Amino acid sequence: MVSAASLHRRLLGGLSLLLLLTCTLLLLQSWYSAQRSADRAYDRLLASAAQVMSDHVSWRNDRLWFDVPASALNMLAPHGDERVFYALIDREGHLVSGNAALVALIQDLPATGSFQTSSATFNGLSLRVGALGARLTGWHNRAPYALLVAHTLEARHAMTWQLFRDSSLRLAGIVALAVAGLLMTLRLALRPLKQLRRRLKARTAHDLSPIHVRVPRELEELLAALNALLARQRQVRIHEQRFIGDASHQLRTPLAGIAASAELALRSQDSAHWHQALQEIQAGTHRATRLAEQLLSLTRLHSPEAPLTRQPVALATLARETLVRFLPVADKNGIDLGLAEPCPELSVAGNRWQLEEALSNLIDNALRYARSRVTVGIDAANSVIHVEDDGPGINNGEQDDVLRPFHRCQEQGPGSGLGLAIADGVARAHGGTIVMHHLPGGGFMIGLHLPGEMT
Repeated sequence: MVSAASLHRRLLGGLSLLLLLTCTLLLLQSWYSAQRSADRAYDRLLASAAQVMSDHVSWRNDRLWFDVPASALNMLAPHGDERVFYALIDREGHLVSGNAALVALIQDLPATGSFQTSSATFNGLSLRVGALGARLTGWHNRAPYALLVAHTLEARHAMTWQLFRDSSLRLAGIVALAVAGLLMTLRLALRPLKQLRRRLKARTAHDLSPIHVRVPRELEELLAALNALLARQRQVRIHEQRFIGDASHQLRTPLAGIAASAELALRSQDSAHWHQALQEIQAGTHRATRLAEQLLSLTRLHSPEAPLTRQPVALATLARETLVRFLPVADKNGIDLGLAEPCPELSVAGNRWQLEEALSNLIDNALRYARSRVTVGIDAANSVIHVEDDGPGINNGEQDDVLRPFHRCQEQGPGSGLGLAIADGVARAHGGTIVMHHLPGGGFMIGLHLPGEMT
């Protein structure tokens, strides 16, 4: 048998997957946050550098003049391996000064007093471009201009990775603590199951007493169901022990009679005594055989390994074939055994051997107590196949008791007390019941009620 994954493994796997998904989302968010933080920081540097450069723009010789401050360029190249570009653009959009034609990288020149940033590609280099709109501050000329500043992204990427590493290290520490807490929580949460398992392993096969152990609320129903199962098993064991005891007692009687008859025959020299002893042995053997057959039928009926297989069974044919087997016994006892007419040709969806066994036991029981007549009939209106006899019948107060194994109305009467129990088991297996009542003109009727089964 292939064993399923343990509850601990399932919970750990599910929670680990959830934790992994959460960590993935947090890492993505950390990367996005690191990029955004690096962009904000260096965009401010771009704005600061542009502002510093704008302070060095002046009007000389009837044109714009620009002295590039080294400090502004150094601000944008903190590691020394970044490339910085700048350009001074006049009001008509012409390049006045600069080391790159950056005006083609922006769509529109910024308005005076505004600063805007954008990403662009220049000669195969990825750049971040900042554009500052400004105006000369002199008294005689306040011509507007635009100052464009750009740098490569090495510093931004380095800052992004640094921020991401810091966030990842903090997240790794949190995940380590979460995993440790998860393992500890799972161990504590599943401890009651381990205690319950130890209790069950420590029990012997005969210990069916209730289990008393403190469990979480989620396991209370499981423990209650387990204790209920143990209670049912106790009842089954008590029933089985009683059944075995009754069966042993019932078998001992005919066997003891057979042994006694054989012993008396061996002591006697009279052939008449031998003949009488053989008759008694034959009768005892017949009773023991019948009892063994009924015990096997009852055991087979209640066996979980013998499921009920249904197929159409013609009740009239079943009744006729069963009657034929009991005709010699009926003739020997002077009892008129027959089939009630008219006999409807009806069928039932059921197990043939069980229905035949139930009907055989009803007929056998009727033959033991009938005076002169036993009749088998089919009541199509009430879905009942029944056996009627002219015997004393069963008192109303004992009709429920006679359905229990080894119960007889007369302790010294014939029979073993198993026939009606078998018939009741067959009726229940087919979803029906045993019906019995006294007939108005005298006699007794007992039958199998099979609701919704006859066709």
